[in-house]
Amino acid sequence: MPMNFGALFRAFDAAVALRDATRRFRGDPPAAPPEAGLTTTSGAGSALVGQIETRLTNVVVAALKEAFDRDHARLELERAQIEEQRRRAEEAMRLELRRQASDRELARLRLMGGAALIGWIASVLLVVIRLAAMTTLARGISAAGWLLLLGSLGAAFAAQ
Repeated sequence: MPMNFGALFRAFDAAVALRDATRRFRGDPPAAPPEAGLTTTSGAGSALVGQIETRLTNVVVAALKEAFDRDHARLELERAQIEEQRRRAEEAMRLELRRQASDRELARLRLMGGAALIGWIASVLLVVIRLAAMTTLARGISAAGWLLLLGSLGAAFAAQ
């Protein structure tokens, strides 16, 4: 069941007005505001109260300023920490990308070295099986191929 706060406030205002009316009817003095109890009729008392209020106001203002300064310093520290974390994350990402690139390059070099080794072994087997049937030109081409395959295998191992 939703409450109607407007009706509740009107009822409260009516009750306060009825109380004030009964006090006036009975002849009671009206209720004094809270500040009236603090002030006195003499000039020295009001000056003292004014000084106290000024001092309290200055204390409250100083406390608020100190709290705001503390909050500002805390926020600046948090911003610096967040910026440092962001910088570290970016550096970690750069290092990870560099590591992945080097892994890909290493895999490519291993594949090239493996292909060169398999090609060299196949050419050695071909020469051994067909040595008698090979001409001098074929033997020279096979020897040049061996040298190139061994050179690519050595380059792949050196790059790794």
